[in-house]
Amino acid sequence: MKLKKWIQIGLIMAMIVPLTACSTSTSNKDAASSRPKPTKVVKTPIEDTQFMMGTVVTLRIYNKGKDKVLAGAFKLLKSEAKKITVNQKGSEIDKINAAAGKNPVKVSKDIYPMIKAAYYYSKNSDESFDLAIGPITSLWHIGFSDAKVPTQQEIDQNVKLVDYKKVKLNDKKRTVYLEEKGMQLDLGGIAKGYMTDQVKTYLLDHGVSTAIIDLGGNIYVLGDSPKGTKSGNWTVGIQDPKASRGTAIGSLPAKNKSIVTSGIYERYLKKNGKVYSHLMDPQTGAPYQNNLMGVSIISKKSVDGDALSTATFDKGLKAGMKYINSKASQGIGAIFITKDKKVYVSDNLKKQFTLFGDEGYKYGPISDLK
Repeated sequence: MKLKKWIQIGLIMAMIVPLTACSTSTSNKDAASSRPKPTKVVKTPIEDTQFMMGTVVTLRIYNKGKDKVLAGAFKLLKSEAKKITVNQKGSEIDKINAAAGKNPVKVSKDIYPMIKAAYYYSKNSDESFDLAIGPITSLWHIGFSDAKVPTQQEIDQNVKLVDYKKVKLNDKKRTVYLEEKGMQLDLGGIAKGYMTDQVKTYLLDHGVSTAIIDLGGNIYVLGDSPKGTKSGNWTVGIQDPKASRGTAIGSLPAKNKSIVTSGIYERYLKKNGKVYSHLMDPQTGAPYQNNLMGVSIISKKSVDGDALSTATFDKGLKAGMKYINSKASQGIGAIFITKDKKVYVSDNLKKQFTLFGDEGYKYGPISDLK
């Protein structure tokens, strides 16, 4: 079988959280009951592709007459992206970082929950994810023209500043305070997932029932496939980490699901014959060192997938699979791809995932997980 072009799951550059971590005053049930009735679903979508947040964003809406909603969704994304960037002076995150060790900074209602989500995963990922990773990501700056391989002395100095426990949140005042001078937030490991969920909610609130949201390979398939299949499922491809965007190693059915992939081959620095991934270990201050080439997380919320793809990548194959299998009851699954082209699938996805077998990809032995 030849490789097929599917709804691709690209590698992300870099996650609304469980209600126990960040709740809202209006329940999901109340919000759903107040939504307008969706318009007719058509097979040919209205769509737009724009470049933002350093990546390509594509939105496709399959409900009729939703041109203004499409434009509104992009307006929402641009507004939030402007507030959270760490590469532009005056953003909300920049203001928090600039005030490190000095004073708390009040942030907007739409950004504070994103920071709370990042804090939640920092606390609940066994330190595999840290929202205060900024001193390390800014030091390496992989993906930008001034990217470099820092000295060990620089790494040792900056990694001391990476500590989510020193990020103080005040829910009542909606403020964020970094206790130590030089600390920096970087929400790159969760932002696209969180914003994907925001767009999904926006579309539902404006009468859209069927859509594809793609924030740089952070995919969410909303509603039933317009092809009218009995199950309503879309067929979603899992990206080949070593190939061009849209080339899949396999596929699985999905509906109202997020698929997020972290990998080492799309954003990296090559220096003196060595490749350095943009995925940074908050414990060492350097790129993760293991045999993984890509990890795809399938979940109900994109914010979960974004954070867990980073956290799971850090754990490596064996510990990462154990971690994901423990979350099966939450509807979370994963597909791991190693550098030697072996594929491993979490228990809850084994009956759903289809491996194409092209380009040398094969299922890895179960013994590798023991």
